[in-house]
Amino acid sequence: MSLSPGELEVVAQSDSLRVGGEQRERSIVGRSLWSIAWRRLKKDRVAVSAGVVIIVLILVAVFADALSALYGQSYLTQHNVGPGSLLDPATNMPLGVLGGISPTHWLGVTPVLGEDILSLLMFGARTSLIISGLATLLSLVLGVSLGLIAGFYRGWVDTVISRVMDVLLSFPTLLLSISLITVLSFISTAETMRFALIIFVLGFFGWPYIGRIVRGQVLSLREKEFVDAARSLGASNARIMVREIIPNLIGPILVYTTLTIPNNMLGEAGLSFLGVGVVPPTPSWGQMLSDAGNYLQIDPMYLILPGLAIFISVLAFNLFGDGLRDALDPKSTR
Repeated sequence: MSLSPGELEVVAQSDSLRVGGEQRERSIVGRSLWSIAWRRLKKDRVAVSAGVVIIVLILVAVFADALSALYGQSYLTQHNVGPGSLLDPATNMPLGVLGGISPTHWLGVTPVLGEDILSLLMFGARTSLIISGLATLLSLVLGVSLGLIAGFYRGWVDTVISRVMDVLLSFPTLLLSISLITVLSFISTAETMRFALIIFVLGFFGWPYIGRIVRGQVLSLREKEFVDAARSLGASNARIMVREIIPNLIGPILVYTTLTIPNNMLGEAGLSFLGVGVVPPTPSWGQMLSDAGNYLQIDPMYLILPGLAIFISVLAFNLFGDGLRDALDPKSTR
């Protein structure tokens, strides 16, 4: 039995049982919304499988250095010159079949430079998750804060914030991102500055989406009885927003987060593919796709592998987000 938020799920009726000649009371066990959601989520095999993929991806990104050392190859090592070269000196293409796949290079090496592709993918996962995660965090901070203020205070505050959202949503985000990053990159060419620019652009232009979701939820929540009760007890507006309303927004925020991270991953990959994102020697899946386009007919594996990494990662986040949304839905029958 599944009930609406704030209610308890009764798993055993309170009645009298006669066991062994004795009268015993059967206890009532209650489950919170989160325990109900967790039980539903565990039953969703697709969402659980997607969650496992996400955990593996995060672990690979976090321990990329250790895994690369254990694997025995580094993306910084180039095998394009000397006796140990893995490239054909005439064409600069990997020797052997399937892009030079071998027992020492499990996914082959890149053309021209001969860098290990598996090592590039592992460190590219770190780059992608750092940028998409921090950009999503920036969107959440701005969107939740401004959406909460707009929905709670309404009036002219709501009008101003809503119009700002409309203006930002009307911008061609990709073109504006390319322009901003290109112009601001002239100020500083440092790697950390470029990371910060990408995170800012993706996060700043993404907050209106969560802002609209939060605003709509707050407009409904502010009229609930528990808000009136808190106000009658003398609670301030700030306390009501922080202690009463925000806890009821955790569900939508979590779902939005799992669906926004893959969008930002695609955004980072797109910017890197166009040459305005992450630049060498920092590995990036989008940059690998951009380089691989020049060798598609000769070495298709160089294009397939980073494309497959992006596809699996984005699909896993989206499937997990869908499962989490269903698990947190009080009307779900699972």
